[in-house]
Amino acid sequence: MLHAMSTTVEQASERSAAEVNEEIRALWRRSGGTLSVEQREEYQRLVLEWAAAAPQPARAA
Repeated sequence: MLHAMSTTVEQASERSAAEVNEEIRALWRRSGGTLSVEQREEYQRLVLEWAAAAPQPARAA
């Protein structure tokens, strides 16, 4: 049975992209450079949260 990965970002708090990025960096430091299955899931969640929090560049008209 296949399970689809959710692409929605649950924002429990309004964290800045910098705060989320620091958590991503800490995850990689704790993992020693190799993520377990659970850590990969956390990483994917954090990347989505980071993308939602990152400032969006202005579009040219």
